[in-house]
Amino acid sequence: MSRAVKRNYSSEKRAARARETRRSVVSAAAGLFTTRGFARTTAADIAAEAGVSRKTVFATGSKTGLLKLALDWAITGDDEDIALAGRPEVAALQRELDPARILAGWAAMSARISARVAPLSRALVVAAALDDDAAELWRSTQAQRLTGAEAFAGFLAAHGGIRPGISTAEATDLVWLHTDPGLYHRLVTERGWTHENFERWLASALAAQLGPAQLSPPG
Repeated sequence: MSRAVKRNYSSEKRAARARETRRSVVSAAAGLFTTRGFARTTAADIAAEAGVSRKTVFATGSKTGLLKLALDWAITGDDEDIALAGRPEVAALQRELDPARILAGWAAMSARISARVAPLSRALVVAAALDDDAAELWRSTQAQRLTGAEAFAGFLAAHGGIRPGISTAEATDLVWLHTDPGLYHRLVTERGWTHENFERWLASALAAQLGPAQLSPPG
């Protein structure tokens, strides 16, 4: 029995070390991609930044694979193997019945995601123009965002948050547009808005474009 316990403990320690190494490599890659650029970052650069060998970097993933991991973790906020749809904040939003509060909750969640994703998204846009794998990753992220927008537009419509005359396709496109992390970068990073101002604007803008006249997010 004691030997089995020791083996399990040793296995858990190895898994924890491997996870920490993975985090270090992905974090180093993300930082370099956003400051130096995807094309100019090499595996040797990532290895030096993370304090690991090049072999460890290659074992963790290709440059595009590391960028994908960084984006996935930025979307969810951590490296747990749980999709955004399965996160508590999404579950809390799904329990809301009032369309104004739904919009406010959505805007808060979207703003937090955009704050984390925006630098990596800009790096991916540049990379996509130079690298086929990065271009495919860009298309995949856009499709993923569109799927999420469609789901939210349908949820908002089911709770009376979309006025008559606006089609599901149009509502989806508007939600998709407003989840573009480039908006966050332009208004917060370039124009100096606070995160809170951006969040309020996001809820108000979508309410004005989609919602009934009486719909306005709570202050």
